[in-house]
Amino acid sequence: MFYTNSLNICDVAQRAWLNSRMFNIVLYQPEIPPNTGNIIRLCANTGCQLHLIEPLGFKLEDKQLRRAGLDYHEWADVKTWQSIEQLKPEQAVYALSTKGKKHYHQANFKAGDYLVFGPETRGLPDDYLNSLDEEHVLRLPMREHSRSLNLSNTVAIVVYEALRQNQFVDFK
Repeated sequence: MFYTNSLNICDVAQRAWLNSRMFNIVLYQPEIPPNTGNIIRLCANTGCQLHLIEPLGFKLEDKQLRRAGLDYHEWADVKTWQSIEQLKPEQAVYALSTKGKKHYHQANFKAGDYLVFGPETRGLPDDYLNSLDEEHVLRLPMREHSRSLNLSNTVAIVVYEALRQNQFVDFK
């Protein structure tokens, strides 16, 4: 797996791929290795940078994480942070939560924006959600009485909506 904390890439194509990232995906304290592995694969295929906020519910060398990400780990740009406060977003931040009032497709995503997702069992903390403008706390529409969608599915839905809004620039 590639980490931006220790740049050691030799391959020029790989470097160009990593530098062309579209969005920043932030997983706050993810708990389930296969979900994160799926999101690593998504990042590798979409050019998004993945930010993991500790503590993680698994080790980055976890077999299930590696299996879900297949051989895409070397193409994903992954950075870990000890806390969400360490992450200093350079552009707009959108948090996904079942507590959001605005649907994800109503946001106006721009390349470089940060898309923040909470842990599978409890979502993002209220104090973090309350620190954001209400317009930047988004939700996926679901049937009444539904709890939530799978984390990796939610990330994929939102990332592809953001890419669609940006006309899938640099995609074939």
